[in-house]
Amino acid sequence: MRLPVLSVTVAVVAATIAGGAAPAAADTAASKVNLEAGAGLHHNSATVTYERVDGAVNSVKIISLQAFSGEPDCVWVEWNDPKDVGDGWTALNSEPPCYGGSMGETLNQIIKAPKGHQLKVRLAAYHGSELVHKDIAKL
Repeated sequence: MRLPVLSVTVAVVAATIAGGAAPAAADTAASKVNLEAGAGLHHNSATVTYERVDGAVNSVKIISLQAFSGEPDCVWVEWNDPKDVGDGWTALNSEPPCYGGSMGETLNQIIKAPKGHQLKVRLAAYHGSELVHKDIAKL
């Protein structure tokens, strides 16, 4: 008679252990980096919200960005893309805010680079085609 009771007890304990053995959810808390460049009418700023990609080497997910341009400037938020053949920077925003404008975008875009390549973002303010102000931050 004790055998069935023991079997039920073992089954309950096994189910409890199996249920509690599920892996905990990954810590995907978002981080923010603030960028600022220029002063006075030329003051530009941006905020990039991102999170690390769990289990991936040197990868982050850019969740969103906000950018504000100074009066005479156009502002791009860029990342140091190792595959970019130009100046090494690739734009994250689809269009730059200009002449005192602002913009916000939800991207949910994963950027990645080889191991050893420090991921960075920069705020780049231009007067026409001339880069006049910039701020760079590591992710």
